[in-house]
Amino acid sequence: MTLGQIGTGSGDHRRFVLARDVDITGLSGTGIVAEGVEFSDGVVCLRWCSLHPTSVVWHDHGIESVEAIHGHNGQTRIVWLDNVPAKGTT
Repeated sequence: MTLGQIGTGSGDHRRFVLARDVDITGLSGTGIVAEGVEFSDGVVCLRWCSLHPTSVVWHDHGIESVEAIHGHNGQTRIVWLDNVPAKGTT
């Protein structure tokens, strides 16, 4: 990647939201509950949409960790906003 490619949607990162269909914990509500970014090296940053928002970064296992921890067996979905291939698929 070159400096000219950063921020151009050329594979450097891809954005997503967590869409929660069922709030099994009763804490986050339903709908879009978080926004996130997966970087080209697989690191994921997640920001919660709430009255008191928090952020977390997953350095290891990136999006796999987000889905394992917050997916609630399909009750919360990762919805990709950018049409950028996942790391390692190009």
